Amino acid sequence: MTLAPDRLDRFARHIVLPEVGGAGQVALTQAHVVLVGCGGIGSPALQYLAGAGVGRLTLIDDDVVDASNLQRQTIFTPADIGRPKAEVAAQWVARFDPAIEARAVVERVGMDNAARVLGGGASLVLDGCDNFATRLAVSDSCVKLGVPLTSAALGRFQGQVANFAGHLPDQPCYRCWVGDAFDAEDCDTCAADGVLGAMVGMIGAYAAMSAIRVILAGHAAFGDPQWGQLQLFDGLAPSLRTIRVPRDAECRGCSAA
Repeated sequence: MTLAPDRLDRFARHIVLPEVGGAGQVALTQAHVVLVGCGGIGSPALQYLAGAGVGRLTLIDDDVVDASNLQRQTIFTPADIGRPKAEVAAQWVARFDPAIEARAVVERVGMDNAARVLGGGASLVLDGCDNFATRLAVSDSCVKLGVPLTSAALGRFQGQVANFAGHLPDQPCYRCWVGDAFDAEDCDTCAADGVLGAMVGMIGAYAAMSAIRVILAGHAAFGDPQWGQLQLFDGLAPSLRTIRVPRDAECRGCSAA
């Protein structure tokens, strides 16, 4: 595949990077990313994935835009209040870069539909949702589908991002990290605990960068997926540290993979 002249101009700053180059940009153009959650993490992640030229995006969210979202969910405006986030996100992509194929899925991901919703030849799933039940359903389905997962989460001033490949030998999945105790729907929320908008943006942008690492694996020097290396951010300190997540031999999400 070759890039058209206008695409070469648009992505020139990527292409001149030896760690990305033309081959890397083509890989991004051919990639299909499924984004679970178009809110706080999903908004900046989507902006940078689209900015990077990811050619196909499936945008999943069952929520509608609320006024309280505008403090951190950067693709929405007051005119969008009450509208489905996934549909607004797809329209944002269409305005930003008409060459990108963006599909909205106004649906909540769960154990009963995750395989169907996440299927369709995804290169990677980026999960930025706000509850453990969905996260674990997404993780388990990624293992079964053989699709890499970028997982990003935050609360207050703490954030975490990691790439998982539980479908590969000796690699952990997200369930290896959190276990089985969080399959319930209830969990802490931004509404109850609060969250700094700029912190959300940082985690969302880093999640996009981690996803790009996976997409470029085998195509560019930057493409080290760093499987199972959980990046922990403390926005108050500030500080960043890395934890290596081991594979759980008894994990019900990936032990049979």
